[in-house]
Amino acid sequence: MGQLTAFRNLVGHSLTAAALSTSVLAFAPNRVSAQTESVTFKLVNNTDLILNEFYASPPSTDEWEEDILGVDTLDSSSSVPITINDGREDCLYDFKSVFEDGQVVVSENVYVCNGGQYELVN
Repeated sequence: MGQLTAFRNLVGHSLTAAALSTSVLAFAPNRVSAQTESVTFKLVNNTDLILNEFYASPPSTDEWEEDILGVDTLDSSSSVPITINDGREDCLYDFKSVFEDGQVVVSENVYVCNGGQYELVN
C-alpha cells in the first residue's frame, strides 16, 4: 500500500511538472514574438520650427541611432508615423530632436506604444 501511494505521488508530481513545463513552453513563443514586434507611433511637430533630425535610442545606451527622418524634414504643424523595428520588448525610448535653428531637445524615458503619439511643442 505504501508503494502505491508513493507511485501516485511520484506520478502526480511528474504530471504537475509536465503541466508546468507545457505552460512555460506555451508562453515562450509569445515572448519571442513580442521581442521582434515593431513600435509605431505618431511624431507631431507642434512647434514654429522645421524639425531637421529625429533620433530614438533605448534609455540603456549613451549613443544615438541614425536619424529616423533621413533626408526628410518635418514641417511645423505636421505629423508623420514613426516605426521603430529594433526587437525590444518595451516601448521606452530616449528621443533627440534637432530643429532648423540648431536647437536640440532631448527627452528621456518616453513611453510610446503602438498607436501612441510623441508631440513636440514650443
